[in-house]
Amino acid sequence: MVFPPSKAMALALDEARAAAARGEVPVGAVVTDAAGTVIAQAGNRTRERNDPTAHAEMLVIRDACAALGSERLLGCTLTVTLEPCAMCAAAIAAARLERLVYGASDPKSGGVEQGARVFSHAQAHHRPEVVAGVAETEGAALLKTFFAGRR
Repeated sequence: MVFPPSKAMALALDEARAAAARGEVPVGAVVTDAAGTVIAQAGNRTRERNDPTAHAEMLVIRDACAALGSERLLGCTLTVTLEPCAMCAAAIAAARLERLVYGASDPKSGGVEQGARVFSHAQAHHRPEVVAGVAETEGAALLKTFFAGRR
């Protein structure tokens, strides 16, 4: 099922484009509260920060927690342009995000519906609602264009 892009996904795609302009893998993420208000947004910054954990999801979770003054993002939604990796999926569970919305699937490094499938393990502390495929074409196109330019 294909879902229409939301305001949050449009912002996440903007963050992904900005990441690509910085030479980062084009992934963007946004955290919104239950009313849809944007709490934080970020794009990948692993190269800029020399930090392998500076994925868009990790950065936006940190910023949203700081903005709310809590380590839990109860009632919040994380919208991201690419399926989160296992590291980011574990952070999503730890932050107790209510919902994960993502665009393109990641057969190589995904950790939600591909690969590790973090939320399906008995050890997962929390399982958010997952909505996949939102603006999948746009997110995948950004990645294809970015990597085609690197080859």
